[in-house]
Amino acid sequence: MKIRKPDLTPSPVNQEHASHGLPPAEQLAITAAAHPVLRTASWFTAITLSAITLYLVARLFLPNNWYAGLQTITTTLEGSAFWSAVAVGLLAQAVDGALGMAYGVTASTFLLGMGASPAVASASVHIAEIFTTGVSGMAHVKYGNVNRKLFVRLLVPGVLGAVIGVWLVTQIDGKVLKPYIAAYLLIIGVYILSKAFRHLRAKQGEPRHVAKLALFGGFVDSVGGGGWGPVVTSTLVGSGNDPRTTIGSVNFAEFFLTLATAASFTLLAVDGTWPVVAGLVVGGLFAAPFAALLCKTLSTRTLLILVGVLITGLSCWNLYRSLL
Repeated sequence: MKIRKPDLTPSPVNQEHASHGLPPAEQLAITAAAHPVLRTASWFTAITLSAITLYLVARLFLPNNWYAGLQTITTTLEGSAFWSAVAVGLLAQAVDGALGMAYGVTASTFLLGMGASPAVASASVHIAEIFTTGVSGMAHVKYGNVNRKLFVRLLVPGVLGAVIGVWLVTQIDGKVLKPYIAAYLLIIGVYILSKAFRHLRAKQGEPRHVAKLALFGGFVDSVGGGGWGPVVTSTLVGSGNDPRTTIGSVNFAEFFLTLATAASFTLLAVDGTWPVVAGLVVGGLFAAPFAALLCKTLSTRTLLILVGVLITGLSCWNLYRSLL
């Protein structure tokens, strides 16, 4: 449930979002003709999503393997990992739909708390995110929300940072790495919480140090299972850059980052992710009404406090358990 059509009118909700460095509320944006680079990237995204879908269906049911495929589905539905992931996916997507960020951080924090290793948690989150980030990115291009220059500046360093992060998290023992991941998620939780109590001043001009920011954001996103939005989107929007094109560019680049991360985890043979991936996807499908209810019922500051306290508290608990 990514922000796809941000409304830039000076409504009370958008003014509150802007003061906390958050994306604006969802509404119709002005459509602009896409640059050839963006059109090519959109076609690549659509073809990739279609190919992955066909591959997964074929691997599950073909050739002449309908019984085995149904048996796999039954086994997955009977497992506790699947239903736990459904609950996590529902909550994480509801948070993301309400705040426009923090899906990966929320999901990874809960998965680590349920005993998943850092590699399994990050792999599961990123594989599940392929479809949501892909559809979101294409929608951003369609509605003219992507700045080509910013997208290109984010793309290569972001993917490079993600691949380096995957290599690190798969080469180090999960028990050794877990305290550091919990500490990182704790810092992100405190960062989200701090947004509720500080106001931002808009800045003019082109965003600076984008490549370094993307490299760092991609790295911590793949290592910690989330953080691209809180690190990159929040930094750029919070620095006063145009919210619409910044959010669109970062979200479209996130698909390629997620794709590279998921592919790297697959090549490095991280097992045990598919029941969790299925649960995250299924849970996310039903999250939209809850996100709308959260936005309608609670103020932006209240949501930031709740999410920040939740992630911070769970991260403290995960950190304590990992140090025992």
